[in-house]
Amino acid sequence: MQNIFKQITWTLAVISLIDLTACTKAKFDDAFTKGDVPPIGAYKNSNDVAAANLLAHWTFDSTNEETISHTAPSNVVNASFVKGVKGPAVHLAAGYINYPVVPSLNIANLGSVTVSLWINVDNNGSQASEFFALTPAPDKQTDWGSVINVYAETGHPVSTDDTLALHAAVGTYASGTRVGGDNINDYGDREKDFKTVHGTNKWVHYVMVWSGADSTLDIYANSILVSNNNFRKRNFGNLVSPIPVQPLIGGWPNAATGFTQSGAQSWQALLTGSIDELRVYNKALGADEIHALYFFEKLGS
Repeated sequence: MQNIFKQITWTLAVISLIDLTACTKAKFDDAFTKGDVPPIGAYKNSNDVAAANLLAHWTFDSTNEETISHTAPSNVVNASFVKGVKGPAVHLAAGYINYPVVPSLNIANLGSVTVSLWINVDNNGSQASEFFALTPAPDKQTDWGSVINVYAETGHPVSTDDTLALHAAVGTYASGTRVGGDNINDYGDREKDFKTVHGTNKWVHYVMVWSGADSTLDIYANSILVSNNNFRKRNFGNLVSPIPVQPLIGGWPNAATGFTQSGAQSWQALLTGSIDELRVYNKALGADEIHALYFFEKLGS
């Protein structure tokens, strides 16, 4: 009788482990139903994730303000509100949103950083699209490369390619001149060096992570690591920013968005697409935190 009891207990433990693993594995086509959301670890909703490290947050809930500091944009071009992942989202039609200094982002030694956002964009056949930049002020910015650039190579064919080539770059100004690096999930041996993201014309959770401690740059899509193994490692450590720096959403820091010392490149487009729940952290979020953000925001929590 004792042996039978042990066998039943062992079987139930294995089933529980399998169920738990299945519930925490993300897929690009995960479908969730909004409503009451079970907690994940210590988190009850998306705002609980790394709350002490959250520097800036754009909810786009019918406002373009940065919602922690209530900083209003200085210029809004071709922006409207549409249904998003978590309430309303901002939609740009070849547009952008420029901001003055947001105090919490105007940090000389930013160190590590994570940018999390939802994007809904199509390939346009010719140009790349920028979603978020943290950039020196217009009188200092002489090239589009900034402290942070979060973008995608949307120049892929419109009708024949449903993949998104997510691309991110960071730069440090420790010596006064930018030293930077980037990562892209669209170079080398597909599915070995990087993961394919099938994500045009649908909402995709896009996370860029820079770890100053070990000089690595990674990209996640729908909580899956998709960045290129060949471009993860760099050698410049913490991000050091020139002061002041300003956020820019939907455009490149160039003459087309008011940064007149940086010429607009022919391959750079103003964004036609939507953005929701943009967050910036002064921490390299771990995979569990990224999964929690994805899970809760997908459910509208």
